[in-house]
Amino acid sequence: MITENNDILFGNGDELPSNHSTNPHIQDVISIGRRKVLAGGAAIGALAFLGASLPGLVQAAEPAARGLKDIPFKRRTRLPFTPVAVTRADAITVPAGYSATTFIPWGTPITGRYPAWLEDGSNSAEDQAQQVGMHHDGMHFFPMNAKLGGRQSDHGLLVLNHEYIDAPLLHRNGPTVVGGKRTNVDEVRKEINAHGVSVVEIRRGPRGEWSVLPTARNRRITGATPMRIEGPARGHALMRTRYSPSGTSTRGTLNNCANGHTPWGTYLTCEENWAGYFATTDTELPRELSRYGVRSSSRYGWETVAGDEFERFNATRMAAAPQADYRNEPNTFGWVVELDPFDPNATPVKHTALGRFAHEGLVFAPVKPGRPVVCYSGDDSQNEYIYKYVSRDKYRPQRSDGRLLDDGILYVARFNADGSGDWLALDHANPAFKRACEAAGVQFADQGEVLINTRLAADIVGATKMDRPEWGAVNPDTGEVYFTLTNNSGRQEADASNPRAPNPFGHIIRWREGSSDFAGTRFHWDIYLLAGPQENSRGPKGKPLDESSILASPDGLWFDDEGRLWIQTDMSGSQLNSGPFGNNQMLVSDPKTGETKRFLVGPKGAEVTGIATTPDFRTMFVNIQHPGEGSTTTNYTSTWPDGPGRRPRSATVIITREDGKRLM
Repeated sequence: MITENNDILFGNGDELPSNHSTNPHIQDVISIGRRKVLAGGAAIGALAFLGASLPGLVQAAEPAARGLKDIPFKRRTRLPFTPVAVTRADAITVPAGYSATTFIPWGTPITGRYPAWLEDGSNSAEDQAQQVGMHHDGMHFFPMNAKLGGRQSDHGLLVLNHEYIDAPLLHRNGPTVVGGKRTNVDEVRKEINAHGVSVVEIRRGPRGEWSVLPTARNRRITGATPMRIEGPARGHALMRTRYSPSGTSTRGTLNNCANGHTPWGTYLTCEENWAGYFATTDTELPRELSRYGVRSSSRYGWETVAGDEFERFNATRMAAAPQADYRNEPNTFGWVVELDPFDPNATPVKHTALGRFAHEGLVFAPVKPGRPVVCYSGDDSQNEYIYKYVSRDKYRPQRSDGRLLDDGILYVARFNADGSGDWLALDHANPAFKRACEAAGVQFADQGEVLINTRLAADIVGATKMDRPEWGAVNPDTGEVYFTLTNNSGRQEADASNPRAPNPFGHIIRWREGSSDFAGTRFHWDIYLLAGPQENSRGPKGKPLDESSILASPDGLWFDDEGRLWIQTDMSGSQLNSGPFGNNQMLVSDPKTGETKRFLVGPKGAEVTGIATTPDFRTMFVNIQHPGEGSTTTNYTSTWPDGPGRRPRSATVIITREDGKRLM
């Protein structure tokens, strides 16, 4: 049980804001743009495409010649289902004609000895390393013949993240803490093993049922799995530790939130709120720790346990050189990690060219042979930024691999009030970046140091602060890029275009790149949707959301192959418990018509997150994370999915149509 616990938080892992720069906020940009729209004249012509989705502007303006709304769609999309109502039931709710089946909940045995999950929480750390981890998140389905370009839909690998843990539920009687320190080594190992990624081979039977296959491809990647470091920060002085004096490797991946998958068929898992896993008692912190929010106490107290495997979470300077302590261990986290799901022996790779921050995910622009690879990622924290990466080398089908993610240029977004945007290079060799550093009085020795300090570099060039940028998605019909901005409770001043202060509901922003290959430095943006209750929201066509589409805190985002946008929510606190929105949910929106409907509502206390489908679009996988969040061993606020008296478990849900046809 938890005793004398004054410093260890055991929370959900949201980090405190650490951006103290004076860079403009996206709400300031929207406010300026709104005033220009109201002013009329030439400003309306330049900003007309913003008008339909800015809050407070009831009548949509005519689309401008270069506006997003002019882009033609290849096909008309439809939402052929009856929307489900808001509910707080402790269950999965889907439309009539659909079914939802629980699959691979936390603790499902998938490898090794296949140890059974014990409902009383008494599984060991070794057991957990052979079972599906806790708190399912981002996910992708790889057809078994994917390496050959196939689209097999009845057999494949389901790969999923495990973001964090609820320590009170992970153990039989909760975590043991005495005098502010962890004392049970196996408990801490179990917590580390409950993080990471699961690779699960699955097959669909003749009656449509899915099962786990006990094969050698099944694998757990945990917070202790050896990792290789590649890209500009490989071998950097700031990456050297007692474990890796050369700065070329590290152990584990943590706080794996959203994800991505590469054009060459590998999986990407993204390290989000990792800073809270570390602690330091140093009075003066280097910028690579202070700008990321590393503090004097950690979330789980792992650093208080003796032994090198735990002491690495203590970033305090303990010796004369970094090779003798773990002052640089936090610098080996905050990256995008690539793993080959088909090779259980492959060492995962941390790609430092993609930047170090709280990665929510990585979404690729459409790839074409002979052109660079382009991908986007959000930094999920209040007032942080949106990034784009462009590879230096060109994509070559059947030849390209993860090395494309090790040599390229990382950009950060600046959203201008006239509806335009700029991608600002974070490149040590770029003259504009050098001038910005000189003006700010900041020096970086090399590109590796720029990327280890990605947030600071973005501050310096004047990126636009965003309201917690999370998942991204690219419309397959138009190439528009969509990003969720979940919320920002820290904003204090309202304006004409955002009359909410703070902004608890969030919105979805989108942009169109100015270059056909997505690699240019200019874009045009607007707001697709403003979340909120009916009286304080705007849908894609500028009208308030209704009872079938109200939502708050949009988070997960995904386009199906017919151009439908799937939106998942992550409400918490009073918004979840007493607001008009009910439990967290998943909606579907048609960018062509603006029609938006609620498709699924999750159980009590859960986040709805992670989405994947089979290529035939007959099976959808959705993850349900932390049902009954805040539960203790003596008080379950949810008993999903196992029923009354059972401790809640994160799980995947399989959604199909009852007639066996395509989902839509």
